[in-house]
Order: sequence, then C-alpha cells, then structure tokens
Amino acid sequence: MRVAKLRRSDLRRCAELEQVLFPADDPWSRAAFAAELDMGHYYIGAYDAGENLLGYAGLALVGRPPDAQAEVHTIGVDPAHQRRGIGRMLLKALLTRADQLRAEVFLEVRTDNDAAIELYRRHGFEIVGLRRRYYQPSGADAHTMRRAAPTAAALSTVEESR
Repeated sequence: MRVAKLRRSDLRRCAELEQVLFPADDPWSRAAFAAELDMGHYYIGAYDAGENLLGYAGLALVGRPPDAQAEVHTIGVDPAHQRRGIGRMLLKALLTRADQLRAEVFLEVRTDNDAAIELYRRHGFEIVGLRRRYYQPSGADAHTMRRAAPTAAALSTVEESR
C-alpha cells in the first residue's frame, strides 16, 4: 500500500465512500472534493498494489511559520479495509505535512466516534472544545481537537532519526 497525492480521477470514488461512511451527515460530493483541490488544499489517497483507492484524507493549511495553522478536513477509509492501519497512515502523512510548516493542527470529530478520538489522542491531539449540533443534518455534536505545532528542536530530532 502507498500514500500519494489524490488523483482527480478518484474524486468520484471519494464521493461514493462518503455516502457509505457519513450518510447522516451531509456527505461530500465529487464537486466538493474538486473544490478542495482547486483551493490548493493538501489531499492524499491510500492506494493498493492495483492502484485502487482505499482511503483519502485532506488538510487545509493557512498562514506561514511561526503562525501557520492546519485543519484536517476529512479522513475516510473504505469499510472493507478498515482496522488495517490505513487511517493511521493517512493521518501521519497529514501531520508530516503540517509539521513541515510548524503548524498547529485542528480537527472536529463526532463525540461518539471513540476509535477516531483515540487515534487522534495517540498522535498528540487534545480536546479543546465542543461544538453542539455540528454535524448536519444528524445534529451530532463534535469535539474540537488540537495538536500543538512542533518546536524546531522536535523537528530536528525527527529529521535525525530518519
């Protein structure tokens, strides 16, 4: 499996997966994914050996160091391929990109999505807020989570270990 820049030819598949993964919460359309790419946001896909899309993830970046911020816009993995580390791999790739800009990272996650909350906590996120009725039309609440920007010292340690 490999992670690479999301291909425009995969946007229809992304929209199909959204319908399966988020049916009660206004799943994104192909056009919504295209708009994210058109705005220059960082989108990646997880591909198997046959180049089939197994998952996708997106990150919006705003500003420049030392004031850079990033927001995880989406992470989705085909249900047939969940629990195999694909979501973790996609998240790590997004965080690597954010770390390159020394950006703090924010995201929203459903308060009832315990697996995702634990994944984010293992990668340095903490809950910093609650957004009531954030997801529509379901009305589900969301936690806002934040991961601090890495320090220059932490980044050089990571680079040395590679």
